[in-house]
Amino acid sequence: MIKLNIDHALGNVINRADVEALSPAAAKAIDDLNNGTGAGNDFLGWVNLPSQTPDSLIADIEATAAALQRDCEVVVAIGIGGSYLGAKAVIEALGNQFAPTKTPIVFAGQNIGEDYLFELQEYLKGKKFGIIVISKSGTTTEPAIAFRLLKEQLEAALGKAEASKRIVAITDAKRGALRQLATEEGYKTFVIEDNVGGRFSVLTPVGLLPIAVAGFDIRALLDGAKAMEAATAKAGADNLAQLYAETRNALYNSGKKIEILVNYNPKLHFLAEWWKQLYGESEGKEHKGIFPAAVDNSTDLHSMGQWIQDGERTIFETVISVAKSAHEVIIPGDDANLDGLNYIAGKHVDEVNKMAELGTRIAHVDGGVPNIHITIETLDEKNLGEIIYFFEKACGISGYILGVNPFNQPGVEDYKRNMFALLAKPGYEKETEAIRAKL
Repeated sequence: MIKLNIDHALGNVINRADVEALSPAAAKAIDDLNNGTGAGNDFLGWVNLPSQTPDSLIADIEATAAALQRDCEVVVAIGIGGSYLGAKAVIEALGNQFAPTKTPIVFAGQNIGEDYLFELQEYLKGKKFGIIVISKSGTTTEPAIAFRLLKEQLEAALGKAEASKRIVAITDAKRGALRQLATEEGYKTFVIEDNVGGRFSVLTPVGLLPIAVAGFDIRALLDGAKAMEAATAKAGADNLAQLYAETRNALYNSGKKIEILVNYNPKLHFLAEWWKQLYGESEGKEHKGIFPAAVDNSTDLHSMGQWIQDGERTIFETVISVAKSAHEVIIPGDDANLDGLNYIAGKHVDEVNKMAELGTRIAHVDGGVPNIHITIETLDEKNLGEIIYFFEKACGISGYILGVNPFNQPGVEDYKRNMFALLAKPGYEKETEAIRAKL
């Protein structure tokens, strides 16, 4: 089980009493999540998802993944936001960074980059590829463009009938353009349940299918999440999600408006990207909310370290440590010692990394940066399942403490309206006229 230490978040800014003062609000938040009595209660399907996912669904996902592995050299996962970041986070954390997974997964639909899509199509030429398209509506601009292009390319290579066997749609049960197309073309489908929002969907087929295609154990991932679901089900001093939510809100109330998620393992970069969406989209409402940022140390100590150490004191850090590396690399000695590193010869690279981490944490705390510390045992499916559910549960609690609905995202609709107006989408004629008058 992951460990959480808030000792170095306490001191000049907040004390333990400030954290404990939020316990009643946190306990109410947990009750609201468990009983569906809070804001956004129609999007709480994720709360008991790990323990309620039927074995038949897991088996279906595994069988579909096996079929894609058998028939495809590479699979393209098309989606944006939570339909992409969760799977990307797990695959990057578990995979070899310099070699493809069992069946390589590449991503599309997370941007509108013309060069990106051109280069992807060039890469896929002559390859046996499949598509996992993830969209509740089928009309979200970024994934819809990517799917239109790649579907055409796959059908041109194989014909429509054969191409349909290599396309899996993860979409709404009954409604939407993608559901209609999947029914007409006979695609294999999985359902995005109405009560699970995109940023909470990594433990549904949205995340599980790409992760399984990449060759990782989705049962172990769900087992880890299930263990954390049980550990955070009830309010109390031993509820780690509750403690994290209370501490970050106490820091926010004291004027710490920016949370930096810090890791010292490059495999965790996309976990931080997923975390940023989870908290930014859940809490950034009504002109409230902690701004979520992230750094990859020690790399970013050589770019952002100065600002974190000596910049404006509006920040706190949440540091994720990985206790055990999967592999061993020993630093060799050198007779000439021109680089001056013989003092660490014979040490594991990870030992040096951990001293860099510890030294940095001490320096930042001494420099006035409160520090929350999370430790996970190792990077495997079970531990990733634990931390994913931990962050999800803490996010729901934290949003309710803050006083917002953590499960909607009204602000993201504004850019879409403007984009549609600028592109003269049918039905947006008045908006087009109004926005062009501003230009």
